[in-house]
Amino acid sequence: MQNTAHRAFGRLVAMAALLFATQTPIPVLAQEASANPDLGKPFATVTRIKGEVTASGKQGAPRKLKEGAVILVGETVKAAPNGEAVLKTNDAGMIAVRPDAEFVPERYAAEGKPTDRQVLRLVTGSLRVISGWISQTNRSEHKVVTPSATIGIRGTDHEPYALPAEKASEQYVQGTYDKVNRGGTTLEASGGSVDIDPGKVGFARDPKAGKRTRALFTILLPTLLDKVPDFYVPGAFDAELDRYSASQEKQPAQPPQVKGPATAVAKAAADGCKPQQLGEQWLKRFDSALAARDSKSVLALFADDVKASATVRTNNGGSETIDFSRDEMVKSTLEAIASLQDYQQRRLSIQAKLAAGESEAACKRIELNSVVIEQGKMGSKPYRIEATEDYLLELRNGEWLATRASTSQR
Repeated sequence: MQNTAHRAFGRLVAMAALLFATQTPIPVLAQEASANPDLGKPFATVTRIKGEVTASGKQGAPRKLKEGAVILVGETVKAAPNGEAVLKTNDAGMIAVRPDAEFVPERYAAEGKPTDRQVLRLVTGSLRVISGWISQTNRSEHKVVTPSATIGIRGTDHEPYALPAEKASEQYVQGTYDKVNRGGTTLEASGGSVDIDPGKVGFARDPKAGKRTRALFTILLPTLLDKVPDFYVPGAFDAELDRYSASQEKQPAQPPQVKGPATAVAKAAADGCKPQQLGEQWLKRFDSALAARDSKSVLALFADDVKASATVRTNNGGSETIDFSRDEMVKSTLEAIASLQDYQQRRLSIQAKLAAGESEAACKRIELNSVVIEQGKMGSKPYRIEATEDYLLELRNGEWLATRASTSQR
């Protein structure tokens, strides 16, 4: 049965990822999701890119980013020595990724609530961060964490830099630097802190950069530098960012005035019951998540109790319906993501309507049908599949989630 599915069903990648989200996941991922509910949710969109910049999750190979690509919470973003990118966050902030930089958006929620948050972990290299409305709704949870310090913001445009040992010198010691362009930041390390104003640079020495003793402890406390280090140079897109930063200073981004969960899909529902629009938006998110080849990107789109199946052709000309078990689901997900190449997709039709017995006033259940053509290579073998997909979407806690999903090879 499993071999038949692998040979005849190109949509296995989507279904396997779908099922990975519906059953009990691998224990490590389950623990992560429980500890961090933001994992796998949209964080930012690539608006500018130059050279090579990649994003990857724990269950997916790195993918090269291009304009329009969506970055998810928990993904690792890396820039090659020739790579730069500008990401627009969902709260109208901007993040410029400098060459050789690596960072992870660890926590993120932009719903116009006091609980909105943005926590970035800067592994190495430099970013330019222009804050959006989260800096107004929850300033204490808008920060950058590095190996040696934590940078809090005061509504700002700043450039944190985690200088690794291999790039350190006698002049520039290993540690965390932060240059403020507008607004202000607070650099905290080793129990001390320093406020950084526009035009200034703060520095916190990495404890690994020198022997730590009581006599030398004060050297670890953050301080202000006399001048801007030479390694701070303008990026390829800084002229645009300068203009954006100036406009934000004059008229800061405002959070949406929506009661309750304020996701794009939930907001559309609040504006009126439009099944076709809601269905198309859900599929757009699903297709974008699938293109990322990371099972966590699909996780947020499916309910825990979803029922899923796939009907595929068999070698004798018949068909077979497969309900995926937990073991088959996990194995198929990992194998499919690893073997997928040159993936392309085209939807021939999308039809959405209220589910049977559902009223426009309630607008909580939608039946969604789509015919899709997919092609590419799986395990180095070319495939082209035309399939019909059926979903039952339900509005739960402000999010449209699939509670039933099935696909049939045509």
